[in-house]
Amino acid sequence: MSAAAEVQRTAAVDLGALLDAGEGAVVTLVAGETRLAAHRAVLAARSPVFRAMFQHDTLEASCGEVRMADVEGPVMRQLLSYVYTLQAPQLTGTAPELLAAADRYGLSALKAACEQQVLAQLEVETAAAAAVLAVRHSCPSLTAAAIHFRRSQTHKVMATQGWADAMRSCPEHLIEVSRLLGEPPAEPRSLSQEERGRRLIEAARQGAAEQLRELLAAGADVEASEEGTWGGSWTALHWAADGGHVAAASCLVGAGAEVDARTSRGQSTPLHLAAESGHAGVVRLLVGASADPNARDRVGRTPLHRAAEEGHAEAAAEVLLSGADRGARDDEGRTPLDLARERGKQQLVDMLTQR
Repeated sequence: MSAAAEVQRTAAVDLGALLDAGEGAVVTLVAGETRLAAHRAVLAARSPVFRAMFQHDTLEASCGEVRMADVEGPVMRQLLSYVYTLQAPQLTGTAPELLAAADRYGLSALKAACEQQVLAQLEVETAAAAAVLAVRHSCPSLTAAAIHFRRSQTHKVMATQGWADAMRSCPEHLIEVSRLLGEPPAEPRSLSQEERGRRLIEAARQGAAEQLRELLAAGADVEASEEGTWGGSWTALHWAADGGHVAAASCLVGAGAEVDARTSRGQSTPLHLAAESGHAGVVRLLVGASADPNARDRVGRTPLHRAAEEGHAEAAAEVLLSGADRGARDDEGRTPLDLARERGKQQLVDMLTQR
């Protein structure tokens, strides 16, 4: 079952059961000095680990207190927030710790979301820690990405403090990383079309342009799509645009990627995502490839609406130069200027009131 399918399944849990839970419905979660109250019914519905804990004659079940070893207070708060909302927090600083906690408590959708956050932060200094994390918690996508990154940056990675720390604290996992490094990488042409598509998406997330070229040359479908972290299918170009990866986006556009492709849920184009994230370079590339600057998402917003709301002046300037309609109104009747005013983005207000 995919992570997204699991979210849909668990979201259907009837939390009305809390009304009938009666005595012992509340349990206290403890991490260090942090103590949080939670409903047993919710914890059990979301996590198979908590469910087993409360169904059997355990210390936690009898005393109503769960001590979460190896979890810091802030991470416990984030995990509990997810349990109640099914919304993974965008807190990249704690993504590795939250991934480990999600794995420990069987929250696979949260684990997948954290895996993507760690993958998006992959760089020379963090490569060793990411590889160890991936091996320790069985994260296939992150493992493949970290190993590929390590191969491309061998000497730089081994010279980092992160590699030295991994050697000292996690030697057994680093041995497995070294074993994987010693295996010859699979030739793209020997992979199934589905696997080539999956790797294409992965490479787009990372901005790995050279890997994208290899996969496309091996026959990967440039329009391959994958369920996004927050739901809805995204193409490789959506991922590259959202991450601000100009070289990767250029590679995909050159290979014929549909510049106005829509996400299945929000009906966002790659240009919407680049503008919202303030990636002016990608915006410039996309409009140069004839992306529609007035495309509407599911609530009627254009890329200019997105850039204005987030205060990204350079991205907004690029879409204005490409012919964006500054007077366009979304489904609630608001223009980009209205959104900029509501969010207090004065630079955008000044730009949009100029003729």
